[in-house]
Amino acid sequence: MHRKFKFVDLFAGLGGFHVALERLGGTCVFAAEWQPHLQDLYLQNFGLAPHGDIRRVKLAAVPDHDMLCAGFPCQPFSKAGEQRGFECTRQGDLFFNVADILEEKRPRYFILENVPNLLQHDGGRTFERIKGVLEELEYKVDAKRLSPHQFGIPQIRERVYIVGSLVGLDGFKWPMPTNLDTSITSVLEDHPSDAKPLSRQVESCLEVWDDFLRRSPPSVDLPSYPLWSMEFGADYPYDDETPFAVLSAKGTRGLAKFKGAHGVSLRQLRPDVRWEALPSHARTEQLEFPKWKRDFIRQNREFYAQNRKWIDPWRSKILRFPSSLQKFEWNVKGGERDIWRYVIQFRASGVRVKRPTTAPSLIAMTDTQVPIIGWERRYMTPRECARLQSLEDLALPESRPRAFAALGNAVNAKVVGSIASYLIAGFNEFIPATGPAHRMLAGA
Repeated sequence: MHRKFKFVDLFAGLGGFHVALERLGGTCVFAAEWQPHLQDLYLQNFGLAPHGDIRRVKLAAVPDHDMLCAGFPCQPFSKAGEQRGFECTRQGDLFFNVADILEEKRPRYFILENVPNLLQHDGGRTFERIKGVLEELEYKVDAKRLSPHQFGIPQIRERVYIVGSLVGLDGFKWPMPTNLDTSITSVLEDHPSDAKPLSRQVESCLEVWDDFLRRSPPSVDLPSYPLWSMEFGADYPYDDETPFAVLSAKGTRGLAKFKGAHGVSLRQLRPDVRWEALPSHARTEQLEFPKWKRDFIRQNREFYAQNRKWIDPWRSKILRFPSSLQKFEWNVKGGERDIWRYVIQFRASGVRVKRPTTAPSLIAMTDTQVPIIGWERRYMTPRECARLQSLEDLALPESRPRAFAALGNAVNAKVVGSIASYLIAGFNEFIPATGPAHRMLAGA
């Protein structure tokens, strides 16, 4: 049993922090969320109306509290975005608004959440700056990557959690992963009536990739790296130089001797369309490709050279789909080659197939990337996705895109609760500290 405590919930979203800390005996005294429809939903779920844009909140309006929670915007630091970090004028500097509240109110603890790339962003300098700011405020700080699937929740969604304490972290321990076996079936309903069926294009695309799997001989070890079908037959330069380097030096006539996406001869095309006939990943204005891209291109061309006998009769089938659907990730090494037995997700990086033991990470950007339950040929429902975030009891946005966006941005309540329970384990042993929050707590 923990002593009663007060907390604030910044960038509150659906209220994952609220759910977790309320279960531990906490009372939320302040919340901030800039989206009006989520403000209304937060009031409906918790009986507390959040303030709006944190940049417009006066520090004096934030009540004294014992713990600050904030899943500050991750897009400026995510690999999926431009990674502009603090330079992102819209969201990149919102961490400093959190720091201002910490400096003014001096809560004993805080828990922050973000994408794991925050630790590596800008060569690690971004996190070092964040840590430095927090340590200047006299907090002891620690950080760790954790994912729900480590705690018996069938979702692979690694996030970095940053904890801080004014009274030290000597007694704090990160929750130990249980690594129990999980299955996505534990959160699924049997053919729910509100499940969105697959579109004709999606189902057709998956049928084509299923055909690819079935054509592959059992002796062929399907790779775990992404398969880029547009590299099957291509021979444009990628190692010593790039198509852009050729274009810059010789113009489109310099590209004529090469083959572009899917082995199309660029010589047979009009000069003004040769550039567009290259794979999209090869049309970057770079004189040298990064190593990861050179490796993927080399691996795909080698795979094709070794297996073209069965790939060539299949290759034309994939041409009618957009470039992103021409990429394929088989994360089921050793599994039966039947795409409909697995969990599937359409990502910008391609069609990704995973075992049903875990679900892929929920994505906030679009509802087209919601996990697909292959054996029922449907998308997961918002309620099923809420279970992946341990938020199954909350009311969700009525709009499916908004519901999936909110769930993709949410923190997992079970993971947060595990961290918070360890952080406040010594809460009953009050250690005096400065600041209004501590004076309030001492008199409680």
